[in-house]
Formats: sequence, structure tokens, C-alpha cells
Amino acid sequence: MTLSDLDKLQNDILGAIAAASDEAALEAVRVGALGKKGSISALLATLGKMTPDERKTEGAKINLAKDKVTEALAARRDVLKNAALDSRLASETIDVSLPVRETPTETGRIHPLSQVWDEITTIFADMGFSVAEGPDIETDDYNFTKLNFPEGHPAREMHDTFFFNRKPDGERLLLRTHTSPVQVRTMLSQKPPIRVICPGRTYRIDSDATHTPQFHQVEGLVIDKGSHLGHLKWILAEFCKAFFEVDNVTMKFRPSFFPFTEPSLEVDIQCRRDKGEIRFGEGNDWLEILGCGMVHPNVLRACGIDPDVYQGFAWGMGIDRVAMLKYGISDLRQMFESDVRWINHYGFKPLDVPTLAGGLSS
Repeated sequence: MTLSDLDKLQNDILGAIAAASDEAALEAVRVGALGKKGSISALLATLGKMTPDERKTEGAKINLAKDKVTEALAARRDVLKNAALDSRLASETIDVSLPVRETPTETGRIHPLSQVWDEITTIFADMGFSVAEGPDIETDDYNFTKLNFPEGHPAREMHDTFFFNRKPDGERLLLRTHTSPVQVRTMLSQKPPIRVICPGRTYRIDSDATHTPQFHQVEGLVIDKGSHLGHLKWILAEFCKAFFEVDNVTMKFRPSFFPFTEPSLEVDIQCRRDKGEIRFGEGNDWLEILGCGMVHPNVLRACGIDPDVYQGFAWGMGIDRVAMLKYGISDLRQMFESDVRWINHYGFKPLDVPTLAGGLSS
């Protein structure tokens, strides 16, 4: 090979190196020049057939060309690596002046109903109550008959009930109108003493600012040999103080009527209405919050408990209602509208678990 041919080959390789757009293209040039079957490697292989004088002269020329190509390859590799790094840094740039995105635990919200449900459970658990649950679809027997609602009794009309179509045997299932059937199931499956609360969904055909077709109730039941209204009054007073987070409450117990309790009572709590807000434990106003009474002997008998040995008391309140009172929610229907703005305003952070020691709503 003449010197001009070697110079041309060297220039062609250097041009290819300079034109390589990435490291893969550069590697292809290197293999084509210095690989086992590369053009410069092929020239070096011919040195063995040359005379010593030719080998000395031609070998120096070929090795000089090899060195230039090697240096060019290294220099171009550095350029390409730096360019690739610059490109990656540009694509992965973070604008540190932007606000940090909140985590799901910060942006998510617990619905006020779920929060109040947990608050109520926490308070009664501290008093030694366990939680009992039952099905939403109930029998007429558990929802009415065993609770001292005789067939055709006008008290059944107090509950605007969702009934299913009758079965071939005439039985008609329904969506429970209260969580009292859970009390019935508990008395049928457990022996006294009994101390439970029964939170859950209930259903009635009603809809306005303070009523929805599906709502939530919590009922309490205590059955024992020595249970009396004094115990009931203490439990309700302690609950109201803990739930509304006030030091003292004044309550009024008024005679009422419920088929499943005798005597039956409605409970009013002292409050002060001021500028659209209700504050408990102060003022000269009164607000009804729940119904209660001593469990009717007929209910005890229907559930297999001897009323001559055991007696008990029960109470019930709307979870939705007390949530509205505590947190200033004006319309019950808003709780079921899935409005993100509403839940952001009234909701609670997921890690704000209610505790009596730390504060239920802190």
C-alpha cells in the first residue's frame, strides 16, 4: 500500500469517527478499522510477509495511523458521552421552585360519617361495649314482630319501609328501617349479660334536608339483672360529653312512645344557638338528639330472655344527625353527593384517627 492510500484510509476513518452520532455508531467505526477484520488490522497482518526493511518502514506508518485513529476514537467517545449526559440531564430536569406535591395521605380525606362512626365506636369501646353487626336485608319478624310491632299495629306506619316482593310462602323481606334487628340477633345468639352497640346503614322512604332514603344509625343495648335508667342516663351523659368535647352537659328526658321500650324516653341536650352555630353544654335552648328506654318485656320474651330475671335498656341515634350537629353541616343530602370540594372542606386526614386521649376531632 502506498503512502497516499494509507493517508486516504486514515482520513476516511477519521471522517467516519467525526460523523458518528452516538456511541453505537462510533463502535461500528472502531470495529471496521481496528477489529479483527478491520482495515488497519488487515494492514498490520501483512507485515509478516515483508522484508525486515519494509516491515520497519511500513510498520511505523501503519502504527502511526492506528495511534491517530485510536486517539480520535477516544476523543469522540468522550464528546458523545458528555453529549448523552447533557441530554439526559436536560430531560430529567426538576424545577425546584415548584411546590412539592402532597402525598396521598395528605390529599385524601375521610368522610365525616366514617369519622363520626369511628368516634362513636371509640367512646363506647372505652365504656366496655362491643360492636354487633347484622344484614341490611331483614325479615319482617326481626325488623318488627320480635320488637313488639304486632301485625297491623299503627306503629308500623311510623317506618316508611322498602319492601321486597313476597316469596311464594308469603314471607316478605325488607330493607331494615333501624338497627334494632341487630339487637334481636344478639339477644338470640348470646346469653346475658349483654353490652353492645349496633352501628349500620338503615333505609326509609324519605328525602329532604334532614332525611335521606339511606342513612346511618347506632343503637346501644345493655341486658343484665340489675340494669336501670340511672345507668342509661350516666352512659348517655358521658357519651355526649366525650362526643361533643365539652366538660358538662345538661339533659332532659321526656316521656315518649316506642313499641320496643317501656318506659320510652326522648332525650334533649342543652345548647346555645348563635349565628348559625350550635354549642353544647351552655345556653338556654334544647335540642333532641336520641330516643331510649327500658327494653320491653315482650321483646325479651321474644328473644328467649326471662324478663323476671333480666332487664335492660336501649337507645338509638342517627349518626348522620349527630355528625351534622357536631361539624356544622347544614344539609344531610350533601353527604351523599360525592362533591370533592365538600369532602375537602368537611373531610378528615386519613391519619387523624380519633382517640379519647388525643382528642376525637383534633
